[in-house]
Amino acid sequence: MSAARLWLLGACALAAASAPGRARGEGASSAPQAKPASQSKPAAKTAKRAAPATAKRAAAKPRTVAASRAWHTPTPGKTAPVDDAGRPMLTLQALNMPERVTLAASGDHGGFSAEDLDRAAHLLRDPRSGDEHPIDPRLLDLVYRVAVRFSAHEVRIISGYRTPRHGRHSNHAKGRAIDLVVPGAGDEDVARFAREQGFVGVGVYPTSGFVHLDVRDRSYFWVDSSGPGKRNRTRGILADLAAKSDARAVARGEHGVGPFAIATDVDDALAAARRESQALAARGPAGAAGATSDLDHDDDDDDEASAP
Repeated sequence: MSAARLWLLGACALAAASAPGRARGEGASSAPQAKPASQSKPAAKTAKRAAPATAKRAAAKPRTVAASRAWHTPTPGKTAPVDDAGRPMLTLQALNMPERVTLAASGDHGGFSAEDLDRAAHLLRDPRSGDEHPIDPRLLDLVYRVAVRFSAHEVRIISGYRTPRHGRHSNHAKGRAIDLVVPGAGDEDVARFAREQGFVGVGVYPTSGFVHLDVRDRSYFWVDSSGPGKRNRTRGILADLAAKSDARAVARGEHGVGPFAIATDVDDALAAARRESQALAARGPAGAAGATSDLDHDDDDDDEASAP
């Protein structure tokens, strides 16, 4: 072979080797080569640091969702118990303690005996301290109306009474608040119904998956997107609806709660409350015009519960 031909073949080979990608061994059938260790090491460290945090978030989210779904799932075949008159009874199931009570109402809108109020207060005690506190009868009536509205075989309690902590104020510490789930009903549906009752606090906690209900002297509604154990992220909503609900309640002869007091005879205290309600109803809507508000919407809600 002539020297000129050999030179031409060598030039062609050199041109092919110098084409983009070919010099690095890339091509349709070639796998990408690994980067030098000096380049890949920082990426490996970043991935190592991110992995635990990502895994922790991924593990925490399913637990919260699964628990919330379990709370909201009715027990198959269960229906609300009824009394001798065929009226639905109220069953409270504590999620933080394996306890439940079933209470008989005296009327279609509630009304419970002193003995049943004591039984409810025991179930709603603070599970951390064991402390008990009398429950406001109007709160139990509110829960009863919610249970009847949604034909619930039980109401699942996440939190009831909480021992007061320094610098914090909550209706939970007054026996006037409950965090609950109504199996078979959506939280927003429960909240929508409760907002119509008048003189209530209604908070929806979509991340944690429950509804807060309380009784107070002026309605207040809110949404809190914080998760269990996190700082509150409360946002007030529907202020106009709150005012209208209270006005309708006054027209029905109802009124907000007054200062908390403990009486030695609960039956006498209940009778006095009924007399006060009747007196306000006789005066009409103006009877509640002078009511002041303790907008206790900072719920300080940080309790967690296990699935039933």
